Amino acid sequence: MAFSDKAWGYEAVVFDLDGTLIDSMRVWKEVDAKFLSLRGLAVPPDYFDAVGAMGFRRTAEYTIERFSLQETPEALMEEWREMAWDEYANNVGLKPGVGEFLRVLKDAGVRAGIATSSPRALCRAALRRNGIEGMFDAVCSADDIGRGKDFPDIFIYAAGKLDASPERCLAFEDNVSAAKSAKLAGMAVCGVYDESSVSRWDEMKRVADAVIMDFSEARERFFRKA
Repeated sequence: MAFSDKAWGYEAVVFDLDGTLIDSMRVWKEVDAKFLSLRGLAVPPDYFDAVGAMGFRRTAEYTIERFSLQETPEALMEEWREMAWDEYANNVGLKPGVGEFLRVLKDAGVRAGIATSSPRALCRAALRRNGIEGMFDAVCSADDIGRGKDFPDIFIYAAGKLDASPERCLAFEDNVSAAKSAKLAGMAVCGVYDESSVSRWDEMKRVADAVIMDFSEARERFFRKA
């Protein structure tokens, strides 16, 4: 495979993790439901979307504020990590076409990184489980910088780790709020379909520079056979 000069003008690629590279959004819906049910609470209809682009700590702080909980953010984060760990380490798989697209990028010498709202430990566990940990030149968590993906900071940070300017980076995102932040950082954005974000897919089409249903479309869009 080789670059299509007409379609490709990027130095690096920045991937979201959950809902983009790995099929994990169901895990967090299950964690939310179990966590709140243990406290006699139901999941409000807008909760999942409200926290979707937040970092792990900010989600904990928001949850404490919203439900008037007496626990610390550290306690919530640890409980969530324990609830999600087995799924990330043993069950969560890649979304369609991801492995092949990452190999194409690697073979072409394109630098690739991750910008995720999830804790680094869970991210690394999922990457190892799926055999793709070595495909990335940088793995960045929102908790590294103290702000979630509802701000552009993590995208600027990830670009720096990849030795690229944000304007020469392509971001893949399934979350509309995070896609908007990547655009604010100066990146081009390709929206990735995920069932968890279907209610905002039309909005994603308006925000993103391109959209794909899965990564086989990304390979066809950005590469051609040599």
